[in-house]
Amino acid sequence: MTIEITTPTDVEGGDEILSAEALAFVEALHHRFAARRLELLAARGERRERAAASGRLDFLPETREVRESEWRVAPAPPALLDRRVEITGPAAPPKMAINALNSGAKVWLADLEDAASPTWHNVVAGVRNLLDAARGTLAYTSPQGKQYALRNDVERPTVVTRPRGWHLPERHVQIDGERASGSLVDFGLHFFHTAKPLLENGHGPYYYLPKLESHLEARLWNDVFVFAQERLGLPRGTVRATVLIETIPAAFEMDEILYELREHASGLNAGRWDYLFSFIKVFRDAGPAFGLPDRADVSMTAPFMRAYTELLVQTCHRRGAFAMGGMAAFVPNRNDLEVTRAAFEKVRADKTREAEDGFDGSWVAHPDLVPVCREVFDGVLGARPNQLDRQRPEVAVTAEQLLDAASAPGRVTEAGLRLNLSVAVAYTAVWLSGDGAVALHNLMEDAATAEISRSQVWQQLRNGVELADTGRQVTPELVRTVLAEEVAALREKVDAERFARFYEPAARLVEELCLDDGFVDFLTLPAYELLEG
Repeated sequence: MTIEITTPTDVEGGDEILSAEALAFVEALHHRFAARRLELLAARGERRERAAASGRLDFLPETREVRESEWRVAPAPPALLDRRVEITGPAAPPKMAINALNSGAKVWLADLEDAASPTWHNVVAGVRNLLDAARGTLAYTSPQGKQYALRNDVERPTVVTRPRGWHLPERHVQIDGERASGSLVDFGLHFFHTAKPLLENGHGPYYYLPKLESHLEARLWNDVFVFAQERLGLPRGTVRATVLIETIPAAFEMDEILYELREHASGLNAGRWDYLFSFIKVFRDAGPAFGLPDRADVSMTAPFMRAYTELLVQTCHRRGAFAMGGMAAFVPNRNDLEVTRAAFEKVRADKTREAEDGFDGSWVAHPDLVPVCREVFDGVLGARPNQLDRQRPEVAVTAEQLLDAASAPGRVTEAGLRLNLSVAVAYTAVWLSGDGAVALHNLMEDAATAEISRSQVWQQLRNGVELADTGRQVTPELVRTVLAEEVAALREKVDAERFARFYEPAARLVEELCLDDGFVDFLTLPAYELLEG
């Protein structure tokens, strides 16, 4: 065996999760698929360069037959027929996992990706929690003695696990002297340990696939699934995958992505913040026409966002796949009735739009929002588990509509610049401390919002944008000034030791990412090198 764990193996749960058999499975995945993964990552950069130079993306002429021919994905298993409300959250710590499983949602997106900070403890603990959840034994006692356990008086949600994206490495696992793929480590450990227990419970190994940029990346995942099922002696089609359409290149390949995964496909999801981040990233140096207003102003009703979601619903239902709505990130505050009332109103409006547009379900980030989302979808679905029968033949979306950033109403303001810099630093600091999801300004933030925040600043700086509320131009000097002021405000909110340990390196990283001439594809790549543990 050439696989090596480069950190002490006495991490809690490590004896079981990091067994020799499980690591051999991860190693086999690496040897079979690591080279293709790197080739596909290189292809991303080449495609972006062409798109930025031309200011254009389009539907692929070479896959026209896939888009125009009639085919459908495999029928959904019973556990995935009704997805009207899905709660998202990290698989670790166990308290959050238990709260999600007790929430009354139909599905729990158990996150090993954007809502998780990939410390080695979190990686192993996340898989361990998911194994215990599959066994029905997940429990936790807090240091204060409070006990958390799975309830037996509510239907537990179907678990759909999100591994890390193809771009992320796992430094604690080296194979043949190379860092392993975070995707293959997460999937390999989870599938090896939980596939059979899940099947025994009438569920199965179900996954959300993040950050895909092409149907060829979906084909790689499909080949991983086929190999894994054969290796463990499970029938083909046991795995089911829902793909997050959260990159602008993937929006042009929805049919093709479903086609590549068709024996394993379950649906597509509209991932709002990552989609906007990808839009900026791909066209960051294509000129002011691709600039966006303050991120708080870019709603799902903006014409180019509506084109994206309507195409997603139409594509999914034509192929027999589920169309899943995006995140309601608003967080109720049980100590502030006005904040809670506003959160409920915004979530209700967002979910009403999705349900009426034909989505089969949607996401919430907090257990208190599960009843709101469920009530909205109950009102549209009634006794039906989904609305796959709503085909949306009237929808006709063009490449120009998907790329029409100018259609987004709103302004670029200094208030938005301040919020972007504050959120980017605050979230990155929390991520460096080992937490992947945090409530900021009554919103549940994860890596996606930090990404769009810092990428907007980079783009505004390159385009010399004039701020609508102050008339000032976005310059390096202004970014440094505003960043220093926002960091000083954050300093007042945390203790000195925590500020020095996490906020100061986060601020330096955000400044570097915003001001450097080059654009770093993912904030989490350099941040990972600063992560302790």
